[in-house]
Amino acid sequence: MKILIVRLNNIGDALVTTPFIALLKKNLNCELLILASHKNYFVFKNNPAISEIIIFKKGIKNILTQIKEINKNEYDVIIDSHDDLSTTVATFVALTKSKYKIGFAKGIDKLFTHLVKRENPTITHVIDRLLNLSLPLSISPDRENANVKIYPEEKDNIEIENVFASIFPEKKFNLFINISEIGAARFWGIKNYQNFLRDLKKYPINILVTTLQKDFQIVKENFPDEKIYYTESFLKFAALISKANLLFTPDTSIVHLASACQVPVFGLYVKYKTENMIWSPYRSEYDAIVTTEANLWNVNYEEVARKFFPFLEKQIKKSE
Repeated sequence: MKILIVRLNNIGDALVTTPFIALLKKNLNCELLILASHKNYFVFKNNPAISEIIIFKKGIKNILTQIKEINKNEYDVIIDSHDDLSTTVATFVALTKSKYKIGFAKGIDKLFTHLVKRENPTITHVIDRLLNLSLPLSISPDRENANVKIYPEEKDNIEIENVFASIFPEKKFNLFINISEIGAARFWGIKNYQNFLRDLKKYPINILVTTLQKDFQIVKENFPDEKIYYTESFLKFAALISKANLLFTPDTSIVHLASACQVPVFGLYVKYKTENMIWSPYRSEYDAIVTTEANLWNVNYEEVARKFFPFLEKQIKKSE
């Protein structure tokens, strides 16, 4: 059986789809291919469940050429893994040929041969909703064993092992603080992070500040005394997260990397004009500050500190 899963959008969207991919591969004798975007295809690299990654190409001419190529390959099943409505994906599904087309009921029902009820997103984690896409294939979602899957290369693991040992030669509790975010709405502010790092000095722990390349210079200038790490390699960063005992981060894809490694998380979430459940880590212990405002700018330091430091002390105690 040849199955094509469509998963466009961003890194986090790709990561939360990996438990569903693993479930299919475990239960079916099938060849799984992924149609991914240029923003997220690297999430699927080295995944043993996936036979091939196809990168979606924008533009009408490119899309039509790609659809023609896909139709030539004669897929048995095409699965739209998006639980929101996308005109691009809908057009793709409509023009591709397959005996079975599976997707969520979301107003374009005639495109699919098999519809899956979209569970209430206000009380159902996105990963649980995606696992339900296995139901038309007579597979029961295995929620107990499901988790995000990511596969750094062995050379990445070795490099991170060496880099981490050189940064922190003394073994202690490792707290990672991720400062970077996708957009300005999720930036907590330099002053808040400076106060945070100041108060963390009373704990006998290793503290690593992580950042994206775009923010490295700003972080270096504002936190000159901190250990800072960045890498352009997503899989290398995934290998790094496995070294953490606790991750502090605004709502980013890193939350799902922590879930893959079962690293506890303290998150800062923006839940603006939505009732949907936050994309919390699926398999990690976590706590969070959630604001219903449009950004994190008014989340004050004292509010975070009151909740975070007891959580930190709990994790330190558990690690002893």
